[in-house]
Amino acid sequence: MNFLSKLLQGISFVPTIVTGVEGLFGHKSGTDKKNTAMTLALNSIQATDAIAGKDILDPAKFQEGLGKVIDGVVQCLNSSAWSKTKSA
Repeated sequence: MNFLSKLLQGISFVPTIVTGVEGLFGHKSGTDKKNTAMTLALNSIQATDAIAGKDILDPAKFQEGLGKVIDGVVQCLNSSAWSKTKSA
C-alpha cells in the first residue's frame, strides 16, 4: 500500500476517534481530549505503518500534521449540526 493511501486510511478514522473521545471524556479539557485523540490516531497509523513498511520518516512532523487534522475535524464538528444535537 503506498503512503498516500495509508495516510488517507488513517486519517479517515479521525472523526470517529474525535467523536468517541468527546463521548468518553467530554468533561475533560480540550487539551486532554486532543492528546487522547492523538494517541489513538497515532497508534492506529503506526500499527498500519509497522505492517506495511516504514514510510513515516519524521515522526515529530507527522504528529504535528496529525494534530492539525484533529483540530480541523473538531472545528468542523463544532460548527455543524453534530455540535447542536450534542448540547441539546
